[in-house]
This record gives sequence, structure tokens and C-alpha cells, in this order.
Amino acid sequence: MPIIPQDLVRHELIGLEVEIKESKNPSQVGLKGRVIGETYSTLEIETKRGEKIIPKDIAIFIFKLPDGTKVQVDGKILIGRPEDRIKKKFPRW
Repeated sequence: MPIIPQDLVRHELIGLEVEIKESKNPSQVGLKGRVIGETYSTLEIETKRGEKIIPKDIAIFIFKLPDGTKVQVDGKILIGRPEDRIKKKFPRW
């Protein structure tokens, strides 16, 4: 089943390209890479300078879907175990 922008938060994020648009930590803004891991409250991103662990609750992410579509997601929506996000109801975003 292909990933569509409306269902991104219910899908696996590992393997997707990501960029940090905004963050409470200014050094993270503009960071780009591929998601290689995910926990309850963090995303692990592989960048050109190595692996970085980014807290979900302080950042706004832009994910690039396999079809090239870019989707902006507030990290607060992503908080939770990846397997539990499938069952979770989300507000329209």
C-alpha cells in the first residue's frame, strides 16, 4: 500500500528522507538525511556527518515520500511507539 500524505503518520518512517524545518535547537534546523531508527520520543537520522538523534517533540519535520511528495509534520504528532501510531486517531493536520 503506497504512502499518501494524509496517512504518513500511520506508516513506517524508517527509510524516508527527512529535513528538519524548525526546531527549538537552532543547530538542528536544516538537518537532512534518512530516517534509520525510531523510538517513542526520537528519530534517528543518518546525515552526511553521521547519525543524529532528534527529539520528536521539539521539531517540525518535512518528509519526502517515495513518489517525491513532501509532507510537513509536527513532531508532537509522531510521539508514541511506532506500532501504536497505526491504531491512534489523529486530528486533521
